[in-house]
Amino acid sequence: STLCMSVTPLAKCHSPTVPLVPPGLWIIVSDRLSIFLCVSPGVQATFSQQPQDLVVVAGQPVTLPCSIPGYHGVVLWIKDGLALGVGRDLSGYPRYTVIGDHSTGEHHLRIQRVELMDDAVFECQAIQAAMRSRPARLTVLVPPEDPVISGGPVVSLRAGDPLNLTCHADNAKPAASIIWIRNGEVLNGAMYSKTLLRDGRRESTVSTLYLSASNIETGQQIICRASNKAVPNGKETSVNIDIQHLPLVNLSVEPQPILEGNLVKFHCSAKANPPVTLYRWAKGGNVIKEFSGDTYEVIVDHSFFTEPVSCEVTNPLGSTNISRNVDVYFGPRMAAEPQSLQVDLGSDAVFNCAWTGNPSLTIVWMKRGSGVVLSNENILTLKAVRQEDAGKYVCRAVVPRVGAGEKEVSLTVNGPPTISSTQTHQALHGEKGEIKCFIRSTPPPDRIAWSWKETVLESGTSGRYTVETVSTEEGVISTLTMSNIVPADFQTIYNCTAWNSFGSDTEIIRLKEQGGSQSSTGSTSTLTLWWPWF
Repeated sequence: STLCMSVTPLAKCHSPTVPLVPPGLWIIVSDRLSIFLCVSPGVQATFSQQPQDLVVVAGQPVTLPCSIPGYHGVVLWIKDGLALGVGRDLSGYPRYTVIGDHSTGEHHLRIQRVELMDDAVFECQAIQAAMRSRPARLTVLVPPEDPVISGGPVVSLRAGDPLNLTCHADNAKPAASIIWIRNGEVLNGAMYSKTLLRDGRRESTVSTLYLSASNIETGQQIICRASNKAVPNGKETSVNIDIQHLPLVNLSVEPQPILEGNLVKFHCSAKANPPVTLYRWAKGGNVIKEFSGDTYEVIVDHSFFTEPVSCEVTNPLGSTNISRNVDVYFGPRMAAEPQSLQVDLGSDAVFNCAWTGNPSLTIVWMKRGSGVVLSNENILTLKAVRQEDAGKYVCRAVVPRVGAGEKEVSLTVNGPPTISSTQTHQALHGEKGEIKCFIRSTPPPDRIAWSWKETVLESGTSGRYTVETVSTEEGVISTLTMSNIVPADFQTIYNCTAWNSFGSDTEIIRLKEQGGSQSSTGSTSTLTLWWPWF
């Protein structure tokens, strides 16, 4: 009987349209769905070469061998059960070619530039000999596309933020493996995921790498390497890490220390990423509009010692401000001026005197006219003051090698009046004479009276006697003037008494006749008085 084959396997041909034929004669019958190849038994042959399982990388050529010595019939190549064509005619597959010497039975299948669709099972069949080669699996490997790191080639982040990198390696068969490399070392801890594509063969791989802020530095290069069996050495891409930060600022002052009135230079050096866009200078919080660069030059005075100069540097991320005081040498300047005091007798008197100066200054409190140092502190305290404590006090400050300054204040003691006078005054008989008393009184005296014998006179004229009172900065002078002095005046005791709200004081004064002759024309006596307060 006649044998038939519908591509594979070979089978008996039972179609009534197929007649019995001599051995070796082929008849091809089509029923619109299949190609039937029928052969009569009797042709004998064996394979000397059969296709083997092969693994090949897409894009490379491959040859599947098939040799049947002594066989001169038709050879058919089968792919996944479907015939590629009859004999050596593979016109439907431009990349496929049957090569070899037909006369010696060579029917090798040559595939140029293997593609993923060539991943299949192939057979070589000798139709007239009813022979099939072993099935050969052609496995096509597809390297991944070049890996891509999201956000590359430069990944920017703010200082202090962690880093997340994602790398894609797509369309690979088998799926690509991804590793991360930094400074030649593999980074561990990345997370992977794979996605099977619609063709059911290729896969895409995604790897995500997390690095904490403390584990990254600007300028570092991180590599993503993707590999599979098609590219054992892998494909690489890389990103450079760009850590952005606020300006890092250093403010220098030269020269230091410096004497007041000299030129000083401020230099504001900054490192910033992104770069600096603005410099702004200020002193004591007040913006210096005249300067906008990284250098500020100025002649300094004492205010630079207490009012810092600041440099504010700005980039697109924000601003950094740094300030410096200048070590300016300057003489004493009054910071808290002492005030004159008026206190009650027996109370405490407290003076406060504050100076500034650089270098450190020394303070000395003294009473005017005395060489005794009362205090070296800002505060001078006089306990339970007495009348003799009243007077002028000096607060003096000295800055070594620079200068000195002082401030004078007064202490007035509230108490009863005190009267001073020469107890004996001289006058000429028959002439005009004067006796005086000096009253020191805080508060000022409410009343001053002269009294002698039965007479009391506070002011004005009574007979031969006149009282006049004059106020001065040091106190009050009360003068009793008498005209046409008589002998009895030299025997009289005169009292000068003064009162205020704290009490009173009295001084007894006598008039003494002055020796010597009178001039013929007469004269007014001249008195020489000693006032201990002048």
